[in-house]
Amino acid sequence: MRVQNGVKFFAVILLIGILTYIAAFGAPALGINDVKNMRFGTDIKGGIATTLYPDLPAGQKPTDEQLSSARSVIEKRLDGKGIFDRNITTENENGRIIVEIPYKPGEKDFNPQKAIDEIGKTALLTFQEVDEEKKDDKGRYLPTGKIIIQGSHVISAKPEVDNRNGGIVVALELNSEGAAKFEEGTGRLVGKPIAIFMDDQLISAPNVQQKISGGKAIITGQRTIEEATDLASTIRAGSLPFRLIAKDLNAISPTLGEGALVVTATAGLVAFILVALFMIIYYRLPGIFANIALFGLVVIQLVALSAFKISLTLPGIAGIILSIGMGVDANVIIFERIKEEIKSGKSLRAAIDMGFKRAFSAILDSNVTTLISAGVLYWLGTGPIKGFAVTLFLGVLLSFFTAITASRIMLKSAADIDIAKNRWLYGA
Repeated sequence: MRVQNGVKFFAVILLIGILTYIAAFGAPALGINDVKNMRFGTDIKGGIATTLYPDLPAGQKPTDEQLSSARSVIEKRLDGKGIFDRNITTENENGRIIVEIPYKPGEKDFNPQKAIDEIGKTALLTFQEVDEEKKDDKGRYLPTGKIIIQGSHVISAKPEVDNRNGGIVVALELNSEGAAKFEEGTGRLVGKPIAIFMDDQLISAPNVQQKISGGKAIITGQRTIEEATDLASTIRAGSLPFRLIAKDLNAISPTLGEGALVVTATAGLVAFILVALFMIIYYRLPGIFANIALFGLVVIQLVALSAFKISLTLPGIAGIILSIGMGVDANVIIFERIKEEIKSGKSLRAAIDMGFKRAFSAILDSNVTTLISAGVLYWLGTGPIKGFAVTLFLGVLLSFFTAITASRIMLKSAADIDIAKNRWLYGA
């Protein structure tokens, strides 16, 4: 048992050490930037502002409903990329949409065009009949305007491996209207190609082998799983009611600046040090283990945010600090229970087991209520509020894990060492 607990203890320390290294220096092979080059919000680093204009015939203006729909699609696409710190404004009287987003993480030379490209393809997906004589200079089909179905008919889209040839495809599921139109179109065009366009860009032009019923379809021609995933994500986000053209690209200055980040980070560090000192003075050996677990909590959060390219704003940092408080609260409840069990005469190992058992329900209730609050904030909130909700939700989940798992492993390992069995070391 001692050997097994010792292995677990060193595994916890090794894992925290590896994650600390990744947070400090990044892991380019895994697509994870270090802390300095992770995505920060416009309040800290600034970003890009652009105006999106509908590509409509001269003299035609989009309706308020169409602009609202387009805004909703853009918001979903930005959410899918973890860009919660953004400002999207619809100007109905001018028929345009203004978008502000933070710049791409790790980009040293700020490039507005690259930044705005992160919105994704603001494009209209269509399946069209083709004209065999209407091709470009590279022999690719050109749009004919004879639309069979479009992106609004798609319920879901996901990348899959085609079992027939091992290629990468995007599998689509259509709604009832789209299924009926697709069945009619494929039945009429057996033996002929149907071209799939993203705006005017040809994605694929597979030949129709037979009438396709049941509302299932695939898009072929994806070279990599990343390309298929990107296309599926764009389709899932919804189809824009029209194509949008980005104009007036401008860099925007941070609303608060990096000075605010330094102040906030310093405040968080000071708070962490004070909490760590309190835990060591009051709880002694368990306090040391709690501090290690809390440090691991912060490191895991930073690595996760960087890995998923989630923009970190000042409200997001507040969420991280709040999650540290939740982690401390959980450890305090556990250690107080352990002290009570030791004072009642139980052995150290029995006191640790019983302390965690008695504290579990209280910690679970506290964490669940906070997770519900974070979920409501994410569901109803926008922009930085969503960023705060994400970091809080992630932090509470991880604090529960570190308090119940990491702290327990380290305490039980210490209980096997003779020198660490002194009850004074546990505040009793």
